[in-house]
Amino acid sequence: MSTTTINLIDSFQEFKDFKNIDRPTVISVLEEVFRSMLRKKYGTDENCDVIVNPDNGDLEIWRTRKVMEDGFSEDDDLEIELAEVHQYDPSLEAGDDYIEQITLESFGRRAILAARQTLVSKVLELEKDEIFKKYKDRVGEIVTGEVYQVWKKETLVLDDEGNELLMPKTEQIPADYFKKGDSVKAVISKVEMINANPKIIISRTAPEFLQRLFELEVPEIFDGLITVKKIVREPGERAKVAVESYDDRIDPVGACVGMKGSRIHGIVRELKNENIDVINFTNNISLYITRALSPAKITSIKLDDETKHASVYLKPDQVSLAIGRGGHNIKLAGKLTGYEIDVYREAGEEDEDVDLEEFSDEIDSWIIDELKAIGCDTAKSVLALTVEDLVKRTDLEEETIKEVVQILQSEFE
Repeated sequence: MSTTTINLIDSFQEFKDFKNIDRPTVISVLEEVFRSMLRKKYGTDENCDVIVNPDNGDLEIWRTRKVMEDGFSEDDDLEIELAEVHQYDPSLEAGDDYIEQITLESFGRRAILAARQTLVSKVLELEKDEIFKKYKDRVGEIVTGEVYQVWKKETLVLDDEGNELLMPKTEQIPADYFKKGDSVKAVISKVEMINANPKIIISRTAPEFLQRLFELEVPEIFDGLITVKKIVREPGERAKVAVESYDDRIDPVGACVGMKGSRIHGIVRELKNENIDVINFTNNISLYITRALSPAKITSIKLDDETKHASVYLKPDQVSLAIGRGGHNIKLAGKLTGYEIDVYREAGEEDEDVDLEEFSDEIDSWIIDELKAIGCDTAKSVLALTVEDLVKRTDLEEETIKEVVQILQSEFE
């Protein structure tokens, strides 16, 4: 057997061990490659049998031609004349089948090398298809992998079979810091084929990631006794999770938090200290908004169901709690409930507060509108927030805010 043939047989050995492809598929690929070689060489493969041994990759090719009387053969590929066949087997007569074994060598070295090339590319194609199919069905599942390479805009992670998973910077929690060899947990968020290559995107910022973490930590969620109704997140900062139980004996919030916070601590650690508020879902919108704005205590609430707008009134010391650092609390409460929430400071009798409109001769009206848009409609409600918070939550320059604060403070001096 020539070296080329041995190489080809060796390559079959490799292919039958491919990790994502089953043996029958590999055999059918091998058969198809050799059938195309036969068609090139003989014009047809319909009278050929290609037999691949699945255990050792051995290959046999048999070609059958009809024996014809001399001068009556019309197609050399399908028929053979007596004079020629008697050189190989004198016992055959017209009408018999002449079966011969085709050796790999007879195809020639170049054809064999081309076959190997075709084989390699077809198997790689199959590999890619299998990876795509495997991951397409797993979107939304958690996967654990090892960081292989970290670039500026994305991180390459390998799963336990060595498949490549990509985690763009936008899908990483701001406090995430990875280096080669780190173990990383994420959710499979998108799988697509780009130029015949499967691209698997994983995410640590998707709400589904937090949901899967809850399922892992809270058996009642996994078993369906508690349902996660909705999750909203500002990755790395704050998340709100609305849960509901269909069994009155189960306290959904207590089950999710665990004894002394045991269940939620693991999730918070995984999410780089993201604050997680677990709240009890209800169809009573007023109560839902009240719970969503926790830890702030609400005094009263006015709803406009048509415009999906809620005006929430709180004691002065609760305003900044309702808004939260960087405005995350109020923003997430709005996303969770589907209502646009405006926070108003409820003035007590002992409180002397001044409506912002009264400063219209000193402060431009567009600046006042900007402050009202974030729930600050009085002087003290603006002063209750830091300059940094006001810069973050409005489109105003720091310089402008400092001037406004100075004007308002002078009112109370």
